[in-house]
Amino acid sequence: MSKLALYVPLEAKPGKEKEVAEFLKSALPLVDAEPGTISWFAIQNGPSSFAIFDTFNDEAGRDAHLNGKVAAALMAKAGELLAKPPTIHKIDILAGKLPK
Repeated sequence: MSKLALYVPLEAKPGKEKEVAEFLKSALPLVDAEPGTISWFAIQNGPSSFAIFDTFNDEAGRDAHLNGKVAAALMAKAGELLAKPPTIHKIDILAGKLPK
């Protein structure tokens, strides 16, 4: 089971909701190329509220993701698409269930 995660809430600027959703969908191939990223989810939890949740087996995988292409693209687009800069929460996973 993965032991580490990231949670990144994102708030779209007014009128940019569709672009944020498309940006998040477009990031999947980049994440697929990251061997240290075990799972990755882009979610929408309100009209303009989005988040990224991803899991890692170790700190090396999490660091590689934070220094990878998705994070760089997100930071490059943040001023254009987001109401405020992303806040990255490093979290520990206490328990979880995934398919075997």
